[in-house]
Amino acid sequence: MEIHRYEKIWLAGALLLIVGFIATISYGAVGAGIEMVDDDGGQIEPNAISDHPKFSEPGTYKTGENEYDVYVVAYQFAFDPGTSDPIRVPANSEVTFHITSRDVVHGFEIVGTNANTMAIPGQVATITVEFGEPTEYGLLCHEYCGSAHHAMEGSIQVVPQSQWNESMVVN
Repeated sequence: MEIHRYEKIWLAGALLLIVGFIATISYGAVGAGIEMVDDDGGQIEPNAISDHPKFSEPGTYKTGENEYDVYVVAYQFAFDPGTSDPIRVPANSEVTFHITSRDVVHGFEIVGTNANTMAIPGQVATITVEFGEPTEYGLLCHEYCGSAHHAMEGSIQVVPQSQWNESMVVN
């Protein structure tokens, strides 16, 4: 059986495309440093959020030198804190967000960073972000959660160390 020259060219091109697609997927899965959120955050009873020591009073907690934990509760159609009061963290700090939902599945995306997870009732998602210079980030819900989903947004303010004080931390 004879394979014509044009068939060989098309066959070689198709194989190159397949190898290219596999290389692209492999790089995206391993090389870019993107991780999937795991179940390290634990679980919480959605109806008993007010009994939890941290989620009952969500906010910023200092855990170490330039290290903070922020507890966020998502609900239709707001983040607490984040929507009515912005989340405030100091510049040049490492912040671990602990996010849960008390009603339906929500999204939690910090615009301009790689922080992007789901807030699922009964589960606590944890994601760590390093904030550098003072700026403001948008906070969005990217999972459809009801009729006012389009209005579910908030903000994170990264303030200079000179403007940061411990009164912004929940005790």
